[in-house]
Amino acid sequence: MLRVHFTAEDLFNVTFAAEPLPLVELASALAAWQRTDEQAVFGRWRLRVSRELPGRARPLLDLLRPDGDNPEFVEPYARTLEEGLAAVREAGPLLTAAQLGRAAARAPGPASWLRALWDRDREAWDALDGALRSAHETVIAPQWPRIRQSFRADVAWRTRLLATHGIKACLAGTHPRAGWSGTVFEVDLPPDYEVRLGGRGLMLMPSPFWTGRPLLAGRPDGSHVLVYPAMTPLPLVGPGPAEGALDALLGRTRAAVLQSLVERRTTSEVARDLAISLPSVSEHTRTLRAAGLITTERDGRAVLHSVTGLGADLLRSGG
Repeated sequence: MLRVHFTAEDLFNVTFAAEPLPLVELASALAAWQRTDEQAVFGRWRLRVSRELPGRARPLLDLLRPDGDNPEFVEPYARTLEEGLAAVREAGPLLTAAQLGRAAARAPGPASWLRALWDRDREAWDALDGALRSAHETVIAPQWPRIRQSFRADVAWRTRLLATHGIKACLAGTHPRAGWSGTVFEVDLPPDYEVRLGGRGLMLMPSPFWTGRPLLAGRPDGSHVLVYPAMTPLPLVGPGPAEGALDALLGRTRAAVLQSLVERRTTSEVARDLAISLPSVSEHTRTLRAAGLITTERDGRAVLHSVTGLGADLLRSGG
């Protein structure tokens, strides 16, 4: 279980990242590509990445694993690719033997090149630089406008949620297993990890690629960042400007699902009315439920969904 202890000062010091960060998104994307969840949303995207990712980028898979619990040096909080690559290089002398052991134990391939990295071998570091550049060029750069659209829509929604319903509602909506115990934010999923913010606050960073539980990472100044799945994952972000506020936030199909649930409907009814598959409806309703926008209950064998007050408020504000 993830447990994050807030002080009163921390509760007043929750902020949002200003922009998505290229190497953080690259790490999230490569982790998401290796995962198997949310196939209805990410299945085609994963197949495309499998075809397009060049062999030069493959060594990154020894560092960036599907659970997202990756070495921090390879996903620095830098605003541009070049700043990020410079930060990766600068981290080399600071890597420890314990970090090498952990990375090698998790790597699916031979650990020889990881040992060369930790030994500060120039060819290994050049290979890492080339792998990051190649993967960024293939996976991130072509999608950057859509990544920013997803990021900004999520921040806009959660900022409003924070102002209207408070920090607890804002954070509880980041994952279906997230909630609060007093002033402790909890996500009831392994592995066990506990941190006390100690008055240094928390920065929130939505990722349109990440599909797992919220990830907590420390920053050099002692504060922490929470990376969580954006409301609209990248495959659901339209190729052009969204037609309305709801489309920008949720994606057209998910916005249509929410709109359809103004009246109580079963999963099958939503699939029939919107001409989409049952697995796709299930993925959309799971995310909408996690955000507190709909409720779901069973009536015999049927699964019934309906919009909540918060969801109705979002529909009104989105036109």
